[in-house]
Amino acid sequence: MNPSTLIDSELQAVAAEILKFDPNGFRTAQVLRDTLDQLYDGQRTGRYKWDQLYKTEKTHCGTLVEINLQREFEFKDGTNLDYQIAGVEVDCKYSQRLNNWMIPPEAIGHLCLVVWAEDSKNPTWCMGLVRVTPACLNTNGNRDGKTTLNEAGRNSITWLFKDAPLPPNVLLQLDHGVVEKIMALKSGQKRVNELFRVAMGMIVGRAVVATAGEQADYMRRIRYNGGARTPLGKEGIIILGQYKDHVAIARALGVATPGAGEFVSVRVVEAVSPGTGVAEIGGSLWRVAQVSDPVVTAPKLPKI
Repeated sequence: MNPSTLIDSELQAVAAEILKFDPNGFRTAQVLRDTLDQLYDGQRTGRYKWDQLYKTEKTHCGTLVEINLQREFEFKDGTNLDYQIAGVEVDCKYSQRLNNWMIPPEAIGHLCLVVWAEDSKNPTWCMGLVRVTPACLNTNGNRDGKTTLNEAGRNSITWLFKDAPLPPNVLLQLDHGVVEKIMALKSGQKRVNELFRVAMGMIVGRAVVATAGEQADYMRRIRYNGGARTPLGKEGIIILGQYKDHVAIARALGVATPGAGEFVSVRVVEAVSPGTGVAEIGGSLWRVAQVSDPVVTAPKLPKI
């Protein structure tokens, strides 16, 4: 068999295997989101962004991405490299900066799965496959012999996902001054309450709730009878979660739909008649409130 044909077929087989398990990239995106949140450890530290990490933690990110991707997709261990995917040896490389992957000498001749993510106001991520050859590497390596892809190497990447949306970190979407005021509140419950007030209509992930609440059972900060849903309900605000009935309400109201471990808050008022943007909650019709609408007590959401 022609070597170039073999190379192409291996890359295509690995790409097909990854896309079979994650055709839209949602699973990989969630792994990256969870890995970043794992590093922030907001529940214990109150941190929520990359520049709050120590240098050693940033360096450890690549190892965690490699481990967490293997756990998610159950890739087999490689003999000489990280994984074996579709029977092919594959090395996994994550970089804090796009195109800055450090390629080890043992990866030459093999495939590298290159991954990058940026946690910002416009969170994005990329994943691609590249066949590592001496011709695609820069000549100035570090003392371990690792080096980066040159222009030819970067141009030879087969992108599986390019500039795909990363599940957002709402604390990075909000104005910095607003976040500082939230985090300055002394009570974890008050921080969570204020978070859902100011982030209405935005997806709030579980890690953000844990960061604001700084409590092991962060769901207590959201529930009725002691959590955010009770006081915010008096302000006309409901907090929808991942549950089927909640998702149906979010869709009917036309607001962001929460996924697993996600929440969205919205202020509502009673609607006059059914139609687009109207949801039935507790036997009555409700719509998203406008700024000019009066504040009314929100309906209780269906029991989970």
